[in-house]
Amino acid sequence: MPAISPRLTRAFQALLTLALTLLGLLLVTFSLSAFSPVDRVLQIVGDHASQSTYDQVRHQLGLDQPLPVQFWHYLLNLFHGDLGTASSTGQPVLQDLLSAFPATLELATLALVIGTVFGVIAGVLCARFAGSPWDLAVRTFTLLGNSVPIFWLGLLMLALFYARLQWSAGPGRLDDIYQYTVTPQTGFALIDTWLSGDREAFKNAISHLILPVLLLAYYSMASITRLTRSACLGEMNKEYILLARAKGAGEMTILLRHVLPNIRGTLLTVVALAYTGMLEGAVLTETVFSWPGIGRYLTTALFAGDTTAIMGGTLVIGVCFVLINNLTDLLVRLTDPRVH
Repeated sequence: MPAISPRLTRAFQALLTLALTLLGLLLVTFSLSAFSPVDRVLQIVGDHASQSTYDQVRHQLGLDQPLPVQFWHYLLNLFHGDLGTASSTGQPVLQDLLSAFPATLELATLALVIGTVFGVIAGVLCARFAGSPWDLAVRTFTLLGNSVPIFWLGLLMLALFYARLQWSAGPGRLDDIYQYTVTPQTGFALIDTWLSGDREAFKNAISHLILPVLLLAYYSMASITRLTRSACLGEMNKEYILLARAKGAGEMTILLRHVLPNIRGTLLTVVALAYTGMLEGAVLTETVFSWPGIGRYLTTALFAGDTTAIMGGTLVIGVCFVLINNLTDLLVRLTDPRVH
């Protein structure tokens, strides 16, 4: 019998780990509903329903069956794309999530691009001029990004740039004048307004994006800058760097041509963690800016005690977290020969 290739073994192990992780995630989301103090039946029938009505709805939901049977039915419904019906909106949870997720994805992706570009540049410059006033200023600036509450800074930005100076648009994705004139085709405000051909609506969408994107970009840039700086400094005293200096290479050339390629695995991991953090942690930002994404959807469901919607939103965010982390591990393996 021919021996199994090490690559096939690693691929099988990775797929098995991914499957077990997703199964654990499903168990967690199911437990949110099974052990929640909120009575799903009462949310549907109301407090004044008769006992027979209560029992009938409970039987229709399958809540009178053992937990393993309920979990099996939960898996079957997921396989058919059924996440249940949200009591807070009266619509299927999957439909709600499909309309809310593009808003979060648009916000987080734009913030990640800006935060990554400026974070890597600032981190490299801090490593190049370590101990200088520039380094101290940037480190202080990034320290504030990890210390100041994001909701407080968001409210401050709205009060200053929207209410006082009127440099940007306010909460929401579009002004009311464009909200009902632009047909949503993709769920992304920038793409939909561009496809509509209304340039004023497109400019309005950009104006609404500026403040929340810059806020999230600032917080992602803070961690990316610090970790880029520390990763660069960790490489600066290694033998290949000393050899490059002995050959007469400049410090900036060493950083750009030798150090950055060798820390790309670290950078990919840091960027992926920042991205997943924004996808799952944009709740306060979306609440402050009335951004109709998953974060605000989950907040509304939480206050309404809508466990079905909470389960669906948690599952989507968890799946994104798992898939992005596994994709990052794959990219690190493909781009960094040392990982092999």
